[in-house]
Amino acid sequence: MPLNNAYIDNKTVFLAGATGAAGSAILRYILDNFPNTRIQAACRNREPFLKHERLAYMKADLRVLEDCRRASRGCDCALLAASHSPGFKMSATEPASLMNDNLIMNARMLEAFSREKVRRVVYVGTATVYQEFEGFIREDEIDLNKDPHPAYQEAAWVSRFVEKLGLVWHQRTGMEIINARSANIFGPYSNFDPSASYFIPALVRKAVEKMDPFEVWGSPEVTRDVLYCEDFAGAIVSLLNSTSVKFDAFNVGSGFKTTVGDVVDWAIKYAGHKPSKIRYAAGKPSVIKFRALDVTKIKNATGWAPSHSIQEGIRKTMDWWKANKGTWKR
Repeated sequence: MPLNNAYIDNKTVFLAGATGAAGSAILRYILDNFPNTRIQAACRNREPFLKHERLAYMKADLRVLEDCRRASRGCDCALLAASHSPGFKMSATEPASLMNDNLIMNARMLEAFSREKVRRVVYVGTATVYQEFEGFIREDEIDLNKDPHPAYQEAAWVSRFVEKLGLVWHQRTGMEIINARSANIFGPYSNFDPSASYFIPALVRKAVEKMDPFEVWGSPEVTRDVLYCEDFAGAIVSLLNSTSVKFDAFNVGSGFKTTVGDVVDWAIKYAGHKPSKIRYAAGKPSVIKFRALDVTKIKNATGWAPSHSIQEGIRKTMDWWKANKGTWKR
């Protein structure tokens, strides 16, 4: 049902990062639920795949300040969801490409927003900002005196830096900035490239390809908080609409525990695959066994809650990949 009289109603929203699973989900969510809202979306090399009369794409290199200013000019508010995310394998071998582009893009965008009078921003960061821990964690339990886990340090240090940079802009200019510490997002338009994909798209692809023996990186007991992209989009837009929040950080996840073994079982089930053997490579990669997010804060502040179970999200992702694997090239 369309949502009128929300903050973004009759406004122009700038979106950085429009061509991936997270950004495209945000685009669809806004276009489906806010009939009077317009979107300016930045894209660089990838050809846009969603078209709509209220959606304008701006060719821009977000590492260049003038491109950032031009792309966000005339916008009332912004969603910073752009990231160079090469996946676990590539981040281990090419850490500079992950850190440098993401640092520069977000720093340039925040400066551009200040110069172009964009007054309200949601920065989509990552829950890897937290120090090493086991179990669920709240936002106020972050300990910046402790380093993030070594397995996630490139993304984590970038996100920690951008959160602090946003605080400076908020204090100096009054720009309203909300930080979303996001769980692992999955769904349609994810990166399914075997050299760069994260674990859910990777397992979906292997299941569809009927890999046998079915090889899995990690132990079946490894537990994560993962979130279907449509629910993620609803959470991010709910934060943008919560105008009583001027600067803060929120966990964005399902709030539920999902194991690698769960994802394997659901992936092979919905692919109709019956491998003769499932082979877990428990030593690769080395990660914390159980990490999840306490999402009480965002639920209390916005009323948001996920509407898809993780199993349902994997089924919908599987259906999308089966229908699009011949044309989706990432």
